[in-house]
Amino acid sequence: MRAQFVLSEIGVGLRRNLTMTFAVVVSVALSLALFGGALLMREQVSSMKTYWYDKVNVSIFLCNKSDAKDVPKCAKGAVTAQQKKEIEADLEKMDAVEKVNFETVDEAYKHYQEQFGDSPMAGNITPDQMQESFRVKLDDPQKYKVVATAFAGRDGVQSVQDQRSILDNLFGLMNGMNVAALFVMALMLVIALMLIVNTVRVSAFSRRRETGIMRLVGASGFYIQMPFIMEAAFAGLIGGLLACVMLLAGRYFLIDGGLALQEKLNLIDFIGWEAVLTKLPLVLAIGLLMPAVAALFALRKYLKV
Repeated sequence: MRAQFVLSEIGVGLRRNLTMTFAVVVSVALSLALFGGALLMREQVSSMKTYWYDKVNVSIFLCNKSDAKDVPKCAKGAVTAQQKKEIEADLEKMDAVEKVNFETVDEAYKHYQEQFGDSPMAGNITPDQMQESFRVKLDDPQKYKVVATAFAGRDGVQSVQDQRSILDNLFGLMNGMNVAALFVMALMLVIALMLIVNTVRVSAFSRRRETGIMRLVGASGFYIQMPFIMEAAFAGLIGGLLACVMLLAGRYFLIDGGLALQEKLNLIDFIGWEAVLTKLPLVLAIGLLMPAVAALFALRKYLKV
């Protein structure tokens, strides 16, 4: 009988405050969807770092004939065969180096044509303008400075380039987007909490006569508060379910269907469905508990029991 009464009171409260309940559901859904999206974005960035940092190389570009006039470091002329042997020998001695590949001028020109052959500038580049280079694979990409310090000012070396610097700009942009999503999520969460508190206040005020009678007949404070808490929890649960649907639909639309980024950007290691599914229980738990706790604190102030 008590359970039936609590359920009936929940139904009455939801019907009386249908508009505000709808607003709570929408705000909770959007805030939790942004929260889940931010978690997934962070995991995506972490996955991409692991994937790409493991593949990047340190490139040691050697001086060629055309660099002698334009590049101060190559003022002594093009790299000699002896200098190349010494550089390669020193690289193979270093503990931080996992693998060394030498790229000739012809190979560098071929790779350039494969990547930028459609560019209008491609026809103005000749093989003699390309540079020989050592492509160095490190056992730990964080040890780039060890190689840079050892070879940056060496005779015959034009420059030492860490490919991580190119990726860091991309990851910095993605992290910035993640922070922006978290900021919007926090804003939406505050709005949702304010709506929940107002909904509880209105519901408590509209049923002040019923709660007064329940006090007179000796009902406990928890028993009186339960319908209000359950109303908020129910609205939050619906919002959490909608957020889960939005996360699943977003992952499918962006990666598998619609934009199909998985096919268009096949060099990116996108997160799988498992990453999304593991976040859904957390989203649902927050959607259920957050409104219930907010309602509990609101009732302490606005419902004297």
